[in-house]
Amino acid sequence: MKFLDLFGGLKSVVIGMIHVKALPGTPLSCLKISQITEEACREAEVHRNAGVDGLIIENMHDVPYSFCIGPEVCACMTAVCTAVRSVCPSLPLGVQILSAANQQALAVALASGLNFIRAEGFIFSHVADEGLLNACAGDLLRYRKHIGADHVQIFTDIKKKHSSHALTSDVTIEETARAAEFFLSDGLIITGAATGEQADPHELRVVSQSVKIPVLIGSGVTYDNVEHYISANGMIIGSHFKHGGYWANTVDPDRVRRFMEKIRKLRE
Repeated sequence: MKFLDLFGGLKSVVIGMIHVKALPGTPLSCLKISQITEEACREAEVHRNAGVDGLIIENMHDVPYSFCIGPEVCACMTAVCTAVRSVCPSLPLGVQILSAANQQALAVALASGLNFIRAEGFIFSHVADEGLLNACAGDLLRYRKHIGADHVQIFTDIKKKHSSHALTSDVTIEETARAAEFFLSDGLIITGAATGEQADPHELRVVSQSVKIPVLIGSGVTYDNVEHYISANGMIIGSHFKHGGYWANTVDPDRVRRFMEKIRKLRE
């Protein structure tokens, strides 16, 4: 399994989140790309020194999100990701570009030497806060083949957060998971309803029983509830590792270190 090869067969892999500062051209942009890159590398070093198993780099400060991603975003994310790779040469790294810029994320990952992307809208349609998001699996995997990036894994959100699922209310999360597996997802991501909100441990159990590919938790894992998610193949943790547990704050080294000390004990 590619996931096990990437993370060395670890149980409950911990993937930290680097929320890149607002990029040039977005409404909250106020920093030079050199400053943005420096801050991303600093946060990467904090995570690396605390012993996380991987990192994902995301442009979450680029609010409000749009489906129209300009070339400046791809160029800047490539610069940031390449710099993070240089300070974490052996750590598994991934990228997500909001919103649902999955082909762009693949291109950035290929250019930057990253290992995986996080993709939204892989299967079924979603009514997201950015608008209507349609399935992309067919085009995305053809694009990956076209650019020679088969080694870049695609971890896919199912029942995406910040979305209404009225259109697919008659499709259970187990059925959604099996559809993503059938469409060749490399791993599934389960989340809560919004950033930082706890995922449902019951959904983790039923999805894990429904598919043979890795299942990750994509939001809401904390020091106090991690026991509920220890059976997951991986956990993507952003908000809990920040000062005050709020996603937009800077990374708190003590929070990351304390969590990693606990997870190592739980893995024993």
